[in-house]
Amino acid sequence: MPNLTNSRHEPTGAIYGVTNMLRKLVSDYDPAYAAVVFDAKGKTFRDDVFPEYKANRAPMPDELSAQIEAIHAIVRALGFPLLQIENVEADDVIGTLARRASEQGMRTLVSTGDKDMAQLVDEHVVLVNTMTDTIYDRAAVVDKFGVPPERIVDYLALVGDSVDNIPGVSGVGPKTAAKWLQQYGSLDDVVKHVGEIGGKVGENLRAGLATLPLARALATLKCDVELPVGPADLKRLSPDAPRLRELYTRLEFKNWLAELGGVNRAEEIQPEPTAPIATRYDTIFTELELDAWISRLTAAPLFSIDTETSATDAQRAELIGVSFADRVGCGAYVPLGHAYPGVPAQISRERALEKLKPLLEDATRLKVGHNLKYHMQVLARCGVRLSGIAHDTMLESYVLDSTASRHDVDSLALKYLGYKTITYEDVTGKGKAQINFRDVPIEQAAAYAAEDADVTLRLHERLWPRLSENEALARLYTEIELPLAPVLARMESAGVRIDVEMLRAQSAEIARRLLEIEREAHSAAGQPFNLDSPKQIQEILFQKLKLPVLRKTPTGQPSTNEDVLAELALDYTLPRLLLEHRSFAKLKSTYIDKLPEMINPVTGRVHTCYHQAVAATGRLSSADPNLQNIPIRTPEGRRIRQAFVPEPGYRIVSADYSQIELRIVAHLSGDAGLIRAFAEDADIHRATAAEVFGVAPEAVTHDMRRNAKVINFGLIYGMSAFGLSRQLKIDRGAAQDYVDRYFARYPAVKAFMDGTRDQARRQGYVETLFGRRLYLTDINAANVTRRQAAERAAINAPMQGTAADLIKRAMIKVDDWIQSSHAPARMIMQVHDELVLEVAEHAVSKAVDSLRECMIRVAELAVPLVVGVGVGDNWDQAH
Repeated sequence: MPNLTNSRHEPTGAIYGVTNMLRKLVSDYDPAYAAVVFDAKGKTFRDDVFPEYKANRAPMPDELSAQIEAIHAIVRALGFPLLQIENVEADDVIGTLARRASEQGMRTLVSTGDKDMAQLVDEHVVLVNTMTDTIYDRAAVVDKFGVPPERIVDYLALVGDSVDNIPGVSGVGPKTAAKWLQQYGSLDDVVKHVGEIGGKVGENLRAGLATLPLARALATLKCDVELPVGPADLKRLSPDAPRLRELYTRLEFKNWLAELGGVNRAEEIQPEPTAPIATRYDTIFTELELDAWISRLTAAPLFSIDTETSATDAQRAELIGVSFADRVGCGAYVPLGHAYPGVPAQISRERALEKLKPLLEDATRLKVGHNLKYHMQVLARCGVRLSGIAHDTMLESYVLDSTASRHDVDSLALKYLGYKTITYEDVTGKGKAQINFRDVPIEQAAAYAAEDADVTLRLHERLWPRLSENEALARLYTEIELPLAPVLARMESAGVRIDVEMLRAQSAEIARRLLEIEREAHSAAGQPFNLDSPKQIQEILFQKLKLPVLRKTPTGQPSTNEDVLAELALDYTLPRLLLEHRSFAKLKSTYIDKLPEMINPVTGRVHTCYHQAVAATGRLSSADPNLQNIPIRTPEGRRIRQAFVPEPGYRIVSADYSQIELRIVAHLSGDAGLIRAFAEDADIHRATAAEVFGVAPEAVTHDMRRNAKVINFGLIYGMSAFGLSRQLKIDRGAAQDYVDRYFARYPAVKAFMDGTRDQARRQGYVETLFGRRLYLTDINAANVTRRQAAERAAINAPMQGTAADLIKRAMIKVDDWIQSSHAPARMIMQVHDELVLEVAEHAVSKAVDSLRECMIRVAELAVPLVVGVGVGDNWDQAH
């Protein structure tokens, strides 16, 4: 279930998950009769038969039990009859209802993820796993379990169930149980032929014969429960809208609340939806109509703009139309590129843009949009440089609360306006049936596009006043996020040049190495196997080689994730080879083979997209392709960076902040020891090692410095002594000693961290140096794991967020230098604390000085900002 809480820190994830599944069942199947069945409190008849039944189950977590009452309330309010019958389990009630419904000729659907329920499937009864949308009829049951529904009880008796503590036959798994039942027929027939079954598993079967009847009895559903109602009595009622409104309001399920027409005004929840607004949307087909709208927009103090295109990639998208709104409720759509049989005549794209260009490029005519970075690039490729950007509602929402919701128009309209918009999929369709926007009938396209422009204007009128109430947030928005958008647009449009031949050569080398690793792995395993199959890896590592099982998956299987393999690789060869194979395969598929495919055929360069409103801490994220995750800790990863090359006559220049987050810690904490070390330009990790290990700086060994580096960065990321012990591979007592000594030497750092945690608990958020807020919904959670994760985030977010703010300020300053001086340079990438530029050879020396000066002067901290700058013929050389 989703990890959700409301503003009062009450858990709501289970309530949301159950409600969502019930809504989906109604949407998908619209049943006339239905029931939701829960276990009643107390023991059942199975506990009398076998006192150890379900003894292994942990008690219900407090966070789940706290949600049960609300789940029951919502079930009833949605119109579902709710049943709880004493002395039996919910499964027995469902089984009884299913059998009775079958007897009455009713088709029955059982929504469950429980394999035990497969015994109910017949010509009238099917199962659906709502989480996966998988339907199980008779054929599907046979396909999944290897036996038909009438043999599921026999199958369960042989296999057992560790969750319910049903004893099975030791060593008998699903494959063996299915094989025996296929061969002999029923469990009774298996028992009759027990003498024919050899090997250890046969011995186990003979030893377990006495428990088989009990196991079968426990696994068999009781389908003759005395019930106060029958299937025909379970008519699904109409939802109780007032009760749902009350529940959704308290639980803060705002999207569902909006479907009911908005907020119950008797409850305190913000924001209230806007009152319905009469709309008038024009579709512009003639130049005369366009001229009239241009006059209206010119006279407007602020107007919104939106583009409709043929693709989400701004570098490949064709402009299909443009929409505007000059006041709330009034919008217009100018179709420019719709192309379907019978399409009405449209103004030519060239003529329309010729008329619109003076207005769109006029910096005195203020515009608002949503994700204007995208629209700027689309228009720029059409020869229009969008100017006069006053606001961006995506960024307004992001700065207000980066963690509260998605920041797309549809989500924000529901959240802030209580308004359900026409969605993109409403007009284009979904999946394989989806059509290109150029094929959408103009009438539908106009309603969708003009509404987008109108809603954008409404959102701005709702968001900007809220943002203006907080001076720090308003300044963050106007001085960092908003001016950064055109900078990012220019970077994305510039793209990066890739040496395809170098990548192809590397691909061939890695392909050969992958084959070598595969042969070595087969040798270490003593047999061939698929290195990409978790199931086969499980069997070889934990059944054949008997390696220790360190962790299990949610389904109880031995885990083979990277953390587990990394631990095992310290002592065993095969896990090390598997990790190496995964690493090379990921490099090859994700970057080496993928990057050449992503080269734009027009520009000859790769164009990433920098998402500005995704990361909660304010960091940019890169996608399609992700240029921020190219690994640099291995020679193969660094070689990928060698394929990032400049145009002829240019060089790559890379500049990055040195130890920026540690410097931010020094500034925010005001710790005298840290400030002194940075002021003296000391090696901070050597200085920390000298303090923690009590030796002179010149006596610090390589291992001491390495450990000090782990301590420095680990503690600012909120790492505990336990985490530090695992990182350094030392016992927990020694790690705690390191932590204690560190904080004894840097006491203000400890005070800052403690104070930050306390502040987060009191106000529910932390702030960066520039006022960016990170809300922490779990900071007071009852669940220890979630609370501790929120506490770690509370400590780290001010550092990581301030670093993000600094690099964004640097990008704005560097771009301003390039634009104002007309320097023969362009920013092409931003990776964490690093900026990468492409600079003409003759201008490199001056650019290095200007770049360093821009980045150093973005802020005055208690310690100096230090910027390292490198120059090379490729990215790896420069960095």
